[in-house]
Amino acid sequence: MTASLDLAHLRAILHPLDGAPDGPGWNHRELEGLLPRAPMREAAVLVGLVWRDTGWQLLLTRRTDALRHHAGQVSFPGGRIEPDDVDAIAAALRESHEEIGLEAAKVSPVGFLDPLCTITGFRVLPLVAVVDAEYVPRPDPAEVAEVFEVPLDYVLDPRNLGYREVILPQDGRPRRVLEFVERGEPRQRIWGATASILLNLRDRITASASPD
Repeated sequence: MTASLDLAHLRAILHPLDGAPDGPGWNHRELEGLLPRAPMREAAVLVGLVWRDTGWQLLLTRRTDALRHHAGQVSFPGGRIEPDDVDAIAAALRESHEEIGLEAAKVSPVGFLDPLCTITGFRVLPLVAVVDAEYVPRPDPAEVAEVFEVPLDYVLDPRNLGYREVILPQDGRPRRVLEFVERGEPRQRIWGATASILLNLRDRITASASPD
């Protein structure tokens, strides 16, 4: 699967760089009653793809355990879009440089996935980009404990994605959240918003795949 995923294919299945999608996140209805009443804050993350001899790999981080929010969780590099950021692309590149030392010169943006809402009040715009294979991670120890890669083929396999029931403090009721199950590949638990972004990527890739 990943060997046939070239840049032309990627561009065809993503929102164009000059046409970032508007509107609420694709999961907005699923979070009804959980989202804050205040306007959603805009954020951007970098969904980095790295080509290796074994195929495409996805670049992920594990947050440090000392953070106030999302401590120890697996996430994409990224964060809030600041007033000084020209657009979501600039925000994703800036945050990636600050968090994991990824220089803009080693990133080739390709397109956007659909925006995603989070229960913390963010509308996240995922930027898919190809990262130079020679990039060497330099994580900021105040934010990132580890930078690692997960095979795209693992994400594309529907057997690896399930649900986990959690009690959310917002309403105290059990909710199902997405979670990638461990089948020998990932070294960390991938769940929540990160798993939802990966599901969106998987759906776009598999929906466009031609039958053998």
